[in-house]
Amino acid sequence: MPAEPSAAGAIAGRLRFPRLSRPAGLLFPGEAGQEHDAVSSKRLRSPRRWSGGHSDGQMVTRAELVSRLERAFLDHGYEQLTMTGLATAIDVTRRTLYNYFSGKEDAFRFLIENANAQAVEAGMAAGRAALAEGNDAVEILATVLDTRYGNNRRRLATSPHAVEINDQAFRRCRDLMVASAVDFQSELAGFIAELEAANLLRVRASCSPEKLAQLLADGARGTNQSLPPIAPDMLHQRYRSMVHALLHGTVDSTA
Repeated sequence: MPAEPSAAGAIAGRLRFPRLSRPAGLLFPGEAGQEHDAVSSKRLRSPRRWSGGHSDGQMVTRAELVSRLERAFLDHGYEQLTMTGLATAIDVTRRTLYNYFSGKEDAFRFLIENANAQAVEAGMAAGRAALAEGNDAVEILATVLDTRYGNNRRRLATSPHAVEINDQAFRRCRDLMVASAVDFQSELAGFIAELEAANLLRVRASCSPEKLAQLLADGARGTNQSLPPIAPDMLHQRYRSMVHALLHGTVDSTA
């Protein structure tokens, strides 16, 4: 699964589903994304109540909707899943589904956008928890990257349609993924500045928190696309090795 927008309290509150007028944002492949808007011209992650859902009027949170959509695409892939099949998979009527999304791509983009937003939020929260636990800068930053990128990659790896989903996300959601990357790197740069203020690292004059955040995010995205692929349970260690190499270097000067 891809990923990358700055999180904005998307999971807060119970939401009623609004009528969708245009495509929205996605969630699976490995990194880069912004958030378009599948449910309206406004970002879907902002707290809002949506009417609809089950025929009995049961309320469904945005987080629940994202989870159901993710499970549906992971189980069935993109190409073979129809709107009728998608409605059945997420337990709403086909009519209700069309009240939310104009089509399958709309729903897919909504998923990518919101899943990436949740991943960014979770990644930053995990990093601050690692900081509070007294970990060093390498482990703290590796934890951020593993939560932000690794968790999506591990969920995607459970799907028999992983290659197709990854391809569709990059084809249909690149704009969302690029914007997500920009958002995440901005938050990560701010966090690096916090680590510097806490005397856990010192960014050299030739670099900056923004440049280091870009390098770390590039490294994590590259890690997710490594060949041969890295086993999902080894991702954290690979992120940690990459972070250590960036922070401390890997070679000595011969001069």
